Amino acid sequence: MTHLNALKQQVYDANMGLVKHGLVLFTWGNVSGIDDNREFMVIKPSGVSYDALKPADMVVVDIEGKVVDSRLKPSSDTATHLVLYRSFENIGGVVHTHAKWSTIWAQAGLDIPALGTTHADYFYGAVPCTRPMTAGEIGGAYEEETGNVIVERFKETDPMQVPGVLVHSHGPFTWGADPQEALHRAVVMEYLAEMAYHTIALGQDKAMDQVLLDRHFLRKHGPGAYYGQK
Repeated sequence: MTHLNALKQQVYDANMGLVKHGLVLFTWGNVSGIDDNREFMVIKPSGVSYDALKPADMVVVDIEGKVVDSRLKPSSDTATHLVLYRSFENIGGVVHTHAKWSTIWAQAGLDIPALGTTHADYFYGAVPCTRPMTAGEIGGAYEEETGNVIVERFKETDPMQVPGVLVHSHGPFTWGADPQEALHRAVVMEYLAEMAYHTIALGQDKAMDQVLLDRHFLRKHGPGAYYGQK
């Protein structure tokens, strides 16, 4: 379990990053990470105040959601995270928050459009919003079905090129290679959501030029990327 202790520390640090970057109120958010063998997931415990959290409090579950190492219950969103890990095989960390600006777009049921290069540096197109969930999905295995509607929304979108989503009437999820990258993208999404809102308020709602989107995204991502240091 040594490697899981290291993962607990990573997940704890990323959860505390939600507080540092102002993405959560009270206990409204969670971060998870999955081990390299994709057998165990570590996630924040349910309803525990951030100022009371310790690395040892992070909950370990197996890939089916069974608690294997904790005295605490895992986040109520555990099943959603697990669906994402099972479906998006290259991700290693997931973040969910109710951050204000991202959640405004989710409550409106709207994609966050790609309006400028700041957006294009991280998301290869609009941040999509899922369809509304049905009464049966809500009344059934709700958290698992939340994950399913996210996966459904990405049938024709590469989750590594658009590493985040808005769940209709709910809020944002982001993901990355590890918990810290997922956190980084959650912070960026919130910034983009606020900028898009104000840009549209000024009367500009047309998506940015595709050539410019391509240039900015691909200079940071993919085989031809040249941004940053080797």
